[in-house]
Amino acid sequence: MIKLAPAALQRIQGYLAADKAALGLRFGVRRTGCSGWGYAVDMARDRREGDTLFEQDGVRIYVDADSLALVDGTEIDFVKQGLNEQFVFRNPNVAGECGCGESFTTDADRAA
Repeated sequence: MIKLAPAALQRIQGYLAADKAALGLRFGVRRTGCSGWGYAVDMARDRREGDTLFEQDGVRIYVDADSLALVDGTEIDFVKQGLNEQFVFRNPNVAGECGCGESFTTDADRAA
């Protein structure tokens, strides 16, 4: 399950209202950084084979099959700190993060 905190839900609803071609949010991971995995977030333009669909308050979240085990249970939030704004991911699967915060590892990565 992927959950949106109220601030993230509101922000994503705004993006979707401005982009009528978007079906929802595409959320997953890609190989990157010094730890291994980084989040990939974009507007979903289509439903792909193998996608798992989550829905919260009318916002659809599409997660590809390869990413699902790495992001299942994640809460996405949107935080403002001073002049900075960013999405924050509270992922229970994260076992460690790199120093710069760009990427993460899981227990499965450590065992490999």
